[in-house]
Amino acid sequence: MRYRARPVTAGEGRRRLDRGIAAAILAAQVLLCLSLWGPQPAGWLWVGSQADYQLDSVVAGILVAFVGMMATLMGTLALLKRLDHWWKLTRRAAGHEQKQGALERIFVVTLVIAGSGFGFWFFILEGPGSSLFTQQA
Repeated sequence: MRYRARPVTAGEGRRRLDRGIAAAILAAQVLLCLSLWGPQPAGWLWVGSQADYQLDSVVAGILVAFVGMMATLMGTLALLKRLDHWWKLTRRAAGHEQKQGALERIFVVTLVIAGSGFGFWFFILEGPGSSLFTQQA
């Protein structure tokens, strides 16, 4: 990493504060990434169902759900990218030589967690595997 001038090293108290801020930003990124895989789409499906009911038009409900979902998902991704940049800056301020962000790794890990949870729910709890755990006459 090349700097224009030699960076000034902050005191230990300031670096500890920067580490805490970086941890808070990282936690926010994890929560926002997790919201991409369930709460946001489910919320927009509910809003779309309400639009369908109020307007008595399935097409309107689907359109509202799709447009709203895409807008919030893209907005969340843009916010995540900005948070990742801030995270890199605070990590550098905390004394770490941070070259890459954590967004890609967070995105993949939350995808695996959400996908595994959905697969367990779909195949074991509600799908064909659920009949193995219930008493059928």
